[in-house]
Amino acid sequence: MSTRPPARARFTRARTRLVLGILALLLALGALLAMGTGTITLGPGQVLGALLGSGDPKDVLVVQKIRAPRVLTAIGVGAALGAAGACFQSISRNPLGSPDIIGFTTGAATGAVAQIVLFNAGAWATGLAAMACGLLTAAAVYALSFSKRTTGGQRLVIIGIGVGAMLGAVNTILLSKGDADLAAQANLWLSGSLGGRSWADAALVGLCLLVLLPLLMAHGRHLTLLEMGDDTAQALGVSAELVRRITIFAAVCLTAAATAAAGPIAFVALASGQIIRQLIGNRTVPIWQAALTGALLLLACDVATQHLPLRAQVPIGLATSLAGGLYLLYLLTRPNTRT
Repeated sequence: MSTRPPARARFTRARTRLVLGILALLLALGALLAMGTGTITLGPGQVLGALLGSGDPKDVLVVQKIRAPRVLTAIGVGAALGAAGACFQSISRNPLGSPDIIGFTTGAATGAVAQIVLFNAGAWATGLAAMACGLLTAAAVYALSFSKRTTGGQRLVIIGIGVGAMLGAVNTILLSKGDADLAAQANLWLSGSLGGRSWADAALVGLCLLVLLPLLMAHGRHLTLLEMGDDTAQALGVSAELVRRITIFAAVCLTAAATAAAGPIAFVALASGQIIRQLIGNRTVPIWQAALTGALLLLACDVATQHLPLRAQVPIGLATSLAGGLYLLYLLTRPNTRT
């Protein structure tokens, strides 16, 4: 009997462990680098000492009060977007099926812009409005894409793009009709930023990850079966529409929490699942693996923007949008891209 399949399987598992180990190591090193970057430059030893509270009091204050919340928020937001993107791409069976493409991020932004421009709301009210409006947007897209007792696929993507375009217009109207100072504040929020993040922002997205990421992981096998088609999945005992509703709800909540914590962040949800699939060749839906990739991507973009020439202050959302535009062109020009 041939031993090639077991050997191949062992090689795949070994490669997967190696790749994920390298990503985790890079994430830890990136966190140390990010917490040492700024007006006051700190080495890895100084950062670790400050985290433990045994370093210079000024270093402890800078790291624990300013840089650590920013880094943890970046990791949490990237992980939430990565997991949500992998989920939506699986449900839609389309590499473009990420929350920033199909309108869910724009919907969350609409709630936040309305709160800022119309009510001059604080951070918590803005975050709650973003989450509520993101869920309403997802419900609308889901209902409109429901056809013949099923949803998902290309129809979900196209309707999501249309709804996102309309909500983008609503955001523009709100900004043009609102108070100039509040509109400027909303515009700054819309650019996506990790500056000034607090432990509350890190806690918000961290709590959502703690609750919702295991839920998505528990349905990872079901999502993999759904990619084979509803008939196949139902023949194997999977309730296709129930799985879609649960996973869409969880993924939208993760997207809304990430948007509430840092504003609209493009590219991360779109790219994370695709990148990790190419790296590990995983045939199952890579939920937590995409979360790890997303965390590393967003943290890397944040570190890169802080090392720009002349210390140019570029919001992280704009930096990821530039990278995302290039990646989207790459996806669209690939001959084997499913659209």
